[in-house]
Amino acid sequence: MLTRRTFFGTALAAGAMGISGAGCMMSRPGAGGVFEPAREVPVAGDADVVVAGGGPAGIAAAVAAARQGARVILLESKGCVGGIWTNGLLGCLIGFNYSAFDREILERLDRYRARHLRRPVNDHHCFIYEPEYLKLACEELLTEAGVRVRLGTSVVAAVKDGRNLTAVITESKSGREAWTARKFVDCTGDGDLAARAGCGYDVGGAEETDPEQPASLIGLFTIPDDRGILKFVANERSNYDSLGNRVIDSKIELQDEFRRIGVNPSYGHPTIFRINRNLFILMANHEYDVPVDDADAISAATLRAHREVVAMVEALAKDACRDVAKPGAWKDVRLVATADQIYHRRARRIHGRYAMKVEDCFEGMMCPDAVATCRFGIDVHAVSTHMNKTMPAGSPFKKHVKPYQIPLRACQAADLDNLWMAGRCISGDFFTQASYRITGTAVEMGYNVGRAIACK
Repeated sequence: MLTRRTFFGTALAAGAMGISGAGCMMSRPGAGGVFEPAREVPVAGDADVVVAGGGPAGIAAAVAAARQGARVILLESKGCVGGIWTNGLLGCLIGFNYSAFDREILERLDRYRARHLRRPVNDHHCFIYEPEYLKLACEELLTEAGVRVRLGTSVVAAVKDGRNLTAVITESKSGREAWTARKFVDCTGDGDLAARAGCGYDVGGAEETDPEQPASLIGLFTIPDDRGILKFVANERSNYDSLGNRVIDSKIELQDEFRRIGVNPSYGHPTIFRINRNLFILMANHEYDVPVDDADAISAATLRAHREVVAMVEALAKDACRDVAKPGAWKDVRLVATADQIYHRRARRIHGRYAMKVEDCFEGMMCPDAVATCRFGIDVHAVSTHMNKTMPAGSPFKKHVKPYQIPLRACQAADLDNLWMAGRCISGDFFTQASYRITGTAVEMGYNVGRAIACK
């Protein structure tokens, strides 16, 4: 076993390994950088598999590897696991109920009465869920599998020996620490671990000058009496006939309602979902062209998004109070929460042993080393408010695909031999990522990547 003394005494001190992103040099010559003194970094844990990122893909990868007998450590930067599902308040499981692990998650949600159909009739692959209960379900799965979970711990650097990762360096309330393993999986969504390890990647639109997909901030609101807003709710049964066909287009109705009160959401197709009797998800914010690796831009976009979501709900509440004798449909509506930050649709696309191409989606590619089958179409959100308003139905930004498979090769880094990826940061082009980025695909991908590498 690699010990702390042999690892740091011989490797780091002797310079036998390269450290990527360690922050021990000036950021730019003459830019007022600060030299960080050399120091010993304690090894906080050693495992067979270290998974970076505890979102949908990371949870699945960690559980699968642990069930194969591997010792697994899951590193998550936030205060809980679940990623966009929990911190992001997504509220929707899309492309779900296709794999055995999907069904394990759904069964646990059912124990807590925390799952509802996204459409009231004939839609058994899309669900609305209650985020707090999904958080607990994920924690239970990880704990029962024997995964060591470390929360509030961000990957800040990577240690390499030739073409192998030997450790990741993290920062947390415990300070700077190292985590050693034989294999690593980047499930950070944005490809943070691979980038810090020096792997090649692509980011951005289909062309170099294209802007990227927008990020979003989701809000939750309550309303004591929902009878006046039913036509605005996407999963409201009364908006569908007995065959599951839409008879009221809730998105159009909500657009008209915002227009009536003089609100212009940054997302041109605002949507409301019911979570339970009086609690609703509001998806009405888009933040455009926000890089995944620019903390200042992300911070500014998050502050803008907070202001917009609050302003939208307050405008609805104010409209309801215009006539005291006859209050409007939104009487006593109240925002109760927003996600902890904006969440991206974009990501670094890490270079892998195979790069997914848009032709793979349209041709329905099958492969012997498949780790997931994606059935979700290519979904590119508009890249500006103007485009959101003017994008016609049937635009080239949304395309159906044939069910296609994602090979393990697309999930193994090209530049390192013991680093894999799962989730939206795998190897592929811009349009294909716009299909496989959904969390249902990420879960199946993560589970099968974790199982495959634990068996090697």
